[in-house]
Amino acid sequence: MLEFKKGEIPVLDFQLAIKKPVPLRCVQILEPFKVETMEGVLEAKSGDYLMIGIKGEMYPCEKKIFEETYEIVKG
Repeated sequence: MLEFKKGEIPVLDFQLAIKKPVPLRCVQILEPFKVETMEGVLEAKSGDYLMIGIKGEMYPCEKKIFEETYEIVKG
């Protein structure tokens, strides 16, 4: 069995890949909230986003991560 350790990138023939643009529904919630996810109930802070995935699953996304990862699509 192969084993990969944190912080040690293995010498393998890696390829580059770009994540497909998958539109998600999202809304910024301006107060603390809880959401039932596939992993259980998660808590989020004021300003975090509530996301709805492609299969209807809901999950929170921290404001900072959202702003680094997503761009709001106009129209």
